[in-house]
Amino acid sequence: MALLPLIAEKDSEVLHAQTHIWNHIFNFINSGSLKCAVQLEIPDIIHKHGKPMTLTQLVNALPINKSKSAQLGRLMRTLTHSGFFVLTKIPGSEGSEGYALAPSSTLLLKDNPLSVRPFLLAMLDPILTQPWHNISDWFQNDDPTPFDTAHGMTFWDYAGKEPKLNHFFNDAMASDARLVMNVVIKYCRGVFEGLNSLVDVGGGTGTVATTIADSFPHLKCTVFDLPHVVQGLEGTKNLDYAGGDMFVSIPPADALLLKWILHDWSDQESVKILKKCKESIPSKEKGGKVIIIDMMVDNRIKDDESVETQIFFDMLMMILVTGRERAEKDWAKLFFEAGFSDYKIIPILGLRSLIEVYP
Repeated sequence: MALLPLIAEKDSEVLHAQTHIWNHIFNFINSGSLKCAVQLEIPDIIHKHGKPMTLTQLVNALPINKSKSAQLGRLMRTLTHSGFFVLTKIPGSEGSEGYALAPSSTLLLKDNPLSVRPFLLAMLDPILTQPWHNISDWFQNDDPTPFDTAHGMTFWDYAGKEPKLNHFFNDAMASDARLVMNVVIKYCRGVFEGLNSLVDVGGGTGTVATTIADSFPHLKCTVFDLPHVVQGLEGTKNLDYAGGDMFVSIPPADALLLKWILHDWSDQESVKILKKCKESIPSKEKGGKVIIIDMMVDNRIKDDESVETQIFFDMLMMILVTGRERAEKDWAKLFFEAGFSDYKIIPILGLRSLIEVYP
């Protein structure tokens, strides 16, 4: 029996370095494969089947060319390796194996109220992936963002002119809002108690405000966003919509809510927004406050996966808009520069926190 030759440590390091680089070069294969699975509704089909599905069953259930069953197997192998499906024994089938959903895939189901499907499809749309090919050009020009370099205008101007981007961006934000508010209403009800009015600044199509209005019928809620976002939307008994520009003025209320807003903007722009917020609320003694739901880079979660997510989101803010993700000291600097006196952090939203800021 021939012995395998020993590889010198230096040569082994070179081969490992090559593998490391290759895996990062091809990271997009994971996201592209996941997008395909969602578009073909593979998670939904397996879920509705009620038990693990063999590859043959999956091929027959999908609206695909049946001659590509082997290729579908390769796709499923990739998605199983990345942890979205599990290959497991099928009960009562004499040892046959089938694909079942991994825990994270339940958030890809269309009918799951907490589904992240719209967020996935939005972030992987070519409109939002193109700027990643223009980063090196952006570093050498005067454009505010790589998105501007790729499309010739800012993200916000593009969304105002292109209904497709406006639609899928609002759907993505709404899907995230449903997931976050499911936690907020359960564990942070005290944040809204005692308020008579609340304005959701940059509230999109109203998912957050609707949840709050339904949970607190006495609370008058207003969704405030750009005119093209709220145009044609109808309110309810204690919910209405208002169009405008948060850099100019914000409707007055006991409290203002900014969910995933300030991370879109630079420090200078964020201070301007916060100053407008302060003008629109009563004093701390009269219950005035700003409620912020946003990422907290140095929160209690320190595992490698969470740190990577925060780094990715910070890059995302750099590529698409002028914002960034912030640590507590960065948030405090914004609050005090805008004239606020104090703040309180409630770190229960995973990578994000709920922050109450007082005038």
